[in-house]
Amino acid sequence: MKLRFFLPLACLACLFLLELGECQKKEEKVTETVGKAAREKQTPGKKLKPSVKKIKARKEKKTMAKESPPVFIMSLAIKKGVFQKPPETLSVPAGGRFELRCRGKPINWRYPSYLDEDADSRFRISHREKFSQLILTNTTGADTGEYGCWALHCDGQNCRKDESKTGSTYVFFTDPRELFIPSNDYYEAVQLRTDRPTRLPCRVTNPMAKVTLHREFPPEEIPLDGTLITFDVTKGFVVHKAVPSFAGTVYCVASYQGLRQSSTKYLLIFVRYPSARPSAVIKASVSSARVGENFNLTCAALGEPEIPVDFTWVFPGQKLGRPTYTRETQRQVYIGRKIQQLSQSVLLVDESRPVDEGLYSCTAQNMQGQSTASTTVKVLPHPSPGQT
Repeated sequence: MKLRFFLPLACLACLFLLELGECQKKEEKVTETVGKAAREKQTPGKKLKPSVKKIKARKEKKTMAKESPPVFIMSLAIKKGVFQKPPETLSVPAGGRFELRCRGKPINWRYPSYLDEDADSRFRISHREKFSQLILTNTTGADTGEYGCWALHCDGQNCRKDESKTGSTYVFFTDPRELFIPSNDYYEAVQLRTDRPTRLPCRVTNPMAKVTLHREFPPEEIPLDGTLITFDVTKGFVVHKAVPSFAGTVYCVASYQGLRQSSTKYLLIFVRYPSARPSAVIKASVSSARVGENFNLTCAALGEPEIPVDFTWVFPGQKLGRPTYTRETQRQVYIGRKIQQLSQSVLLVDESRPVDEGLYSCTAQNMQGQSTASTTVKVLPHPSPGQT
């Protein structure tokens, strides 16, 4: 009887001891975790790394936000109430209605400049609450060109272009009777300058038209090599390097679906344009002269061959009507194994007077700019009797 009574008690005691052991293990794990956290808190290097990464990530996000691409604000009317983003180039049959919208306020527009002089009220721009609207009716091939808009950022009365909100498209208004954009000029003179590319605006109303460049005399087609002369359907022909042999009369020919037309004729005038302004240097034959003596001043400027230089003088006797005698020369010289042009202007002063004393200035000028050099000349009186 006693054995049966003590067996259940022994079992209960075992269970209690097992649960007490598990509790002690859990407490040890909690204590170990808390201690580890405290040690990490005391060690400054381990917890700083994640925070540094977060800061770097924030900075990278800010940088990406600054370098975000511009917002395209232009839309093209497809039909009533339906708009879409226009492509870079767009072909539209002439004779219809054309509409563009730009979101924002205020908005500025770019379009072919001749539309400002339109007297038929085909063209209008209206500004609404949330957008600006450009409408062109009864379109013609002459309306071909670039159309663009941009938002304005205004601070009080001062407004500037917001480069982050823009839109543009080049529109061809195709006309089956006009392959070239009409022009009022039969002949147009174009400077073929050596300092920059020259553009021949043989622009067409249809991007599918084939355009070639021709010389009037001798009559021949000018080949395109893709380097010296190139063609862009939105700009025309571009002469990237001017040479004297290109000078003369040229014109363009466009052909499309059996239609062949010639453009305005362009008279190309070759001009050697200076890369820099001349640098003037002045030198007087004497620093002082006696009354009645002759002297001269020479103004010189070095520049590129065949580039004309103009000289102008300012001198003391000018206002009193003293006569001006100048002599100008040009010659080529070698400087540092390079051929340059030495241009000179010599101012002659005959029988000097007291009014000729003072500051002499010379200005040398070409198409790029000018420079001025100055010097002073004294005019001394006659020596008194007895002085040598």
